[in-house]
Parts: sequence; structure tokens; C-alpha cells
Amino acid sequence: MFYITSLLFVISMTRRSNGHFSGHTRNMSRHHKPSQVATSSLIKSFDVGDRVAIVPKGNVYNAPHPRYRGRTGTIMGKRGSAYMIRVRIMSADRTLIVPSLHLEKV
Repeated sequence: MFYITSLLFVISMTRRSNGHFSGHTRNMSRHHKPSQVATSSLIKSFDVGDRVAIVPKGNVYNAPHPRYRGRTGTIMGKRGSAYMIRVRIMSADRTLIVPSLHLEKV
């Protein structure tokens, strides 16, 4: 009987989420004040061919992966409200789709 109750206890416990940014958004928001997003940063617009830097903000959903923090790229086009950016990593070109909130003009 003890075995059955302990088995149910183990099954009913919740497990920690191992999602994409689980426990890492604090590191991403280190360089700016968390939970303060200016309206001007939400309505930024860029033209095709502009050079931009990727600055992920951890307090906002849809942040690019932290490995692209500080990378610069060229805007290739727009997809919805986000921008398609070509980033060169080593000898490969990658296309990232990043919301304008996480971009800064260089």
C-alpha cells in the first residue's frame, strides 16, 4: 500500500518547464530596466537595406535567441510586424525574423 501511495505522489508532482528561455530571461534583461517598454520602441520602422543590431529584451515575448545578441545584420524585408534580417555567422548567412522592438539602428 505504501508503494502505491508514493507512486501516486511522484506522478502528481509538477515538473519544471524546460522551455526555450526557461530561467534565462533575467540574463537577457540585465542591461535595461525590466518591464519598461517605451511606446516609441514598439512603433519603430526600418527600410530595406538598413543596418541594425539585435538587442533582445528579456521582458518581452518573441525575443530572438540570446546567441544573436549584439549581432548586426541587414534588413531584407518585412513579415507581418517583424523584420527579416540577414545575419552573417562565420561563412553562413542566416535569415532571422525579429520584431522591431528587439532592433536598433546602427
